[in-house]
Amino acid sequence: MSEAKSAISPTRSENFPEWYQQVIRGADLAENSETRGCMVIKPWGYGIWELIQQQLDRRFKATGHQNAYFPLLIPLAYLEKEAEHAEGFATECAVVTHHRLESQKDPVTGKTRLIPAGKLDEPYVIRPTSETIIGAAFARWVNSYRDLPLLINQWANVMRWEMRPRMFLRTAEFLWQEGHTAHETREEAEAETRLMHREYEAFLRDHLAIPVVPGEKTENERFPGAEMTLTVEAMVQDKKAIQAGTSHYLGQNFSKAQDIKFTGRDGSIQHVHTTSWGVSTRMIGTLIMAHSDDDGLVLPPRVATQQIVIIPVTPKEDSKAAVIDACQALAETLRNQLYQGDPLRVIVDSRDLGGGVKKWEWVKKGVPIRIEIGPRDLESRKVAISRRDQPSGEKTFADKEDFLREAGEILSSIHQNLLDRATALRDANIRYCDNIDDFHAHWAAENPGWLLTPWQGSATEEDGLAKQHKITIRCLPLADVPMPQAPAAAKCILTQAGTSCFAIWGRSY
Repeated sequence: MSEAKSAISPTRSENFPEWYQQVIRGADLAENSETRGCMVIKPWGYGIWELIQQQLDRRFKATGHQNAYFPLLIPLAYLEKEAEHAEGFATECAVVTHHRLESQKDPVTGKTRLIPAGKLDEPYVIRPTSETIIGAAFARWVNSYRDLPLLINQWANVMRWEMRPRMFLRTAEFLWQEGHTAHETREEAEAETRLMHREYEAFLRDHLAIPVVPGEKTENERFPGAEMTLTVEAMVQDKKAIQAGTSHYLGQNFSKAQDIKFTGRDGSIQHVHTTSWGVSTRMIGTLIMAHSDDDGLVLPPRVATQQIVIIPVTPKEDSKAAVIDACQALAETLRNQLYQGDPLRVIVDSRDLGGGVKKWEWVKKGVPIRIEIGPRDLESRKVAISRRDQPSGEKTFADKEDFLREAGEILSSIHQNLLDRATALRDANIRYCDNIDDFHAHWAAENPGWLLTPWQGSATEEDGLAKQHKITIRCLPLADVPMPQAPAAAKCILTQAGTSCFAIWGRSY
């Protein structure tokens, strides 16, 4: 394969959705399964999720949260207790109605068929989210203000019946974490909601090299049953938005429905204030669309399944063993180093394959650093270094000892470069607009980017503009988030009422 030709076809500019699928295939991240709408996450892809999980879990525990696990099956009656919440998920729910199978022989074909039998007295819903069943547990666990706050997180799978699946972005079953907390006061619960919102913002920036716009969802876009939903919105390379994580203040809506009560400091019986917050394997889809290029996946170092691959170059059989031994020794030395608190993840690719085949496989898998060592390098004590954030044909040569000292710095440089690129893309494609005619004209383009507008419209007016242009208000940016060109106050783009509120509009996944 020539260096000028990309490894992925079609390219991003030719067909972004198909490019995305081909990146997943080329990196061997996942595949569609026999179960409609579901995917098989393969080892390379699951390794990314494991790292996201491990690193987020540390952050959660550092803020006082504990992990627990709750049932997959939720009694239908639990959802019925919270009408607005149930209505929000009703069309996505998968329902279990029977508890056994009976075999019957088909009289025509003679084949044995399995028929659902043993109808349940009450159906179970496969969890689309766990507020209701966790609320039932909280009602048993909380008796006094001394039991609060209750800070719980669950790592689990959920099911939402998705009709138009896309791997990692929208699948019927996906993996996630869902935090659920109970608090004595509204102020404490809102502070928790904002704390976890900022944790997501920091994680995306510091671990995935993805800059996000943190903000609040409008009433139309809130989580069902929530009083406030905070979101982190990421722009990917086709200028669409991805909701990368959300944090919800649920008020007392769920605690009243689930009867989560406690004896307060004054002896009165009160209902707790609850929150929930979560991110999912959707983060991997966001990562792919934010950083990958026309040669395949590009991984930020902290969540790279392998951070460094060492490729022995063995043109002659008589030097093969010495080269491989040198590669293994280098790998072992590197693994004894720490990067961001964890041992470096290093693999030696000693498979009996051509060097070009190996190179392109690791390029497509997105490994941040590739090292090549051949017989001449043993004599000169040099290594050839290729960085995944640079063109695939570029190499630099360095003394082995220098590379050993600088490996962590190179990984940090790759992370910063990816973050800077993504930030530049985002900032170049958020345009301030205070004219309704310009607003309408903006959405005629295929990939127009986001608009930032003054906003004081109603939910109905918001819905009308959203349907007209197939867009949504992604968020109302938080007051402390600097937005380009936005004045302190302006007139609503639609109603012309004075406002200090601004909205980001965009098309999304």
